[in-house]
Amino acid sequence: MASDRASDELEAPGPPSLQEAVEGILDRLRPALIADGGNVELLGVDSDGTARVSFQGQCATCPAQQATLRIGLEEPLVAAIPGLTGVVAI
Repeated sequence: MASDRASDELEAPGPPSLQEAVEGILDRLRPALIADGGNVELLGVDSDGTARVSFQGQCATCPAQQATLRIGLEEPLVAAIPGLTGVVAI
């Protein structure tokens, strides 16, 4: 029985969940937002593949928020993550 437990511990982890994948990419995109006094929080990923985010700090009231959402977040996220269909700000 001990050998069964050892083999279970050696199994490779499965692919990251959609939410984990989005967080990983957001972690690479956040420094640009933080440099401008803002940030973004991932609220979740819906079953249809839509990521829901909330802008924080200066990003919450920035007049370029829609451009940041579409070009700065949605385009790189959808391109990098299979199954992600879009990003919406709440």
